[in-house]
Amino acid sequence: MTLDALANEIAAQAKAQAAAIVSTAKTQAAQIEADAKAEALAAAEIQQARAERESAQLSVEVVASARQANQKQQLIARREELDATWNAAREQVGSADLSGRAGLLESLLAEAKSAGGDMVLLPVSIDRKALKSGGFTLGDDVDGLGGFVLESTDGSIVLDYRFDSRLEAAWKANLGAVNKALFGN
Repeated sequence: MTLDALANEIAAQAKAQAAAIVSTAKTQAAQIEADAKAEALAAAEIQQARAERESAQLSVEVVASARQANQKQQLIARREELDATWNAAREQVGSADLSGRAGLLESLLAEAKSAGGDMVLLPVSIDRKALKSGGFTLGDDVDGLGGFVLESTDGSIVLDYRFDSRLEAAWKANLGAVNKALFGN
């Protein structure tokens, strides 16, 4: 064998080995690339599923938040309407032109006379004139929409016959009916 032939054979074997190495490397590279693509696809699917879950949760939370805000606004509006109705009732009851005011005062005086005669009548200023002939000693004026307060001479007993307390009791007792009349439920 000549030197040229030996060199050609070594070169051919080297080329064959190089081709086998390149072929193996290409196969490994293709496998690595396929594995990487599969891993990337799986990661993308996981991220997409997570994003969809978070989006659905966020959607639920936004809707719930909007409902809560609407309910709050509705409650505030109802409260304002109830307050306006209460104030209108107080204004009407506190008016000197209240229809039946004299009869109401007579009824309260008749009820108060059962408390005993040793009481001082403290009138609301708007009704002082009408209460002078009530048979009680008149004291200082008290605040209120109308009516009076009876107080024992020693101050130990106080009976409230003011329109304020009667109106408040009637309001509390009929608040359900007021709500139904105003809001229908």
